Amino acid sequence: MTAQTVDTSKLWDMIKDIRFGMLTVRGADGRLHSRPMTTRNGEADHGGVIWFFMSRAGQPLADLAASPDVNVSYADPASDKYVSVSGAAGVVEDPVKKQELWSVAAKAWFPGGVEDPDLALVAILVAEAEYWDVKANKAVQIFKLARAALTGEEPTDLAEHRRVRMG
Repeated sequence: MTAQTVDTSKLWDMIKDIRFGMLTVRGADGRLHSRPMTTRNGEADHGGVIWFFMSRAGQPLADLAASPDVNVSYADPASDKYVSVSGAAGVVEDPVKKQELWSVAAKAWFPGGVEDPDLALVAILVAEAEYWDVKANKAVQIFKLARAALTGEEPTDLAEHRRVRMG
């Protein structure tokens, strides 16, 4: 499979309803650490950036400052959609964007609202994404997997699998 530069609408269509992504960063100890994060993208934010709110005092932000390369993975097992996004993260000082992405739920983490001094707006500049969108229903999947097990041939046509390069 080769990487493709394609329309990103399919990618955003797949992750728009998945509320949480697992953000993976390299920690100060050199190990990879993953944390569930709420994606803040709005309808207008379906380009090459994923937005998160993070605590300025937290370890994840310190980890990003030391090593900005990250991965965000999304999974929706109910609809068999899986997405892995890699890119570089950084803090963006943009009060207008904070206000645009703010939600009542964010107040639980940042009681001072968009002016909370602990609130950091983090942008993941997407370099590449890979997705798997399973089109076959469960019965067809089981049949194809059973046939592959019996024949020794790899199952085919179970999912649409693409790698998307941004830019």
